[in-house]
Amino acid sequence: MPNEKDIIYTKCIKSGRRIYYLDVKKDNRDELFLVVTESKRITDDNAAAISFEKHKIFLYPKDFDAFVDALNETLKFIQENNTPTEDSM
Repeated sequence: MPNEKDIIYTKCIKSGRRIYYLDVKKDNRDELFLVVTESKRITDDNAAAISFEKHKIFLYPKDFDAFVDALNETLKFIQENNTPTEDSM
């Protein structure tokens, strides 16, 4: 499994207590792949200790088209069916 220093390209999206990383890495066969990481800041009850919870998704090029199609369909569904809240107006 590649480690953090093997990142070839990265983009970062900050959103409140979460940070999303889009990292391009190379596997042992020199094939590039995408790692999507959600990093969420967690504090204990006293707010004395801060840690991060991470979740990763690994996507290889052979799956990109299906993933993007499904993502676009899902986003379209949300946009068409989302009820705006007072906060989002």
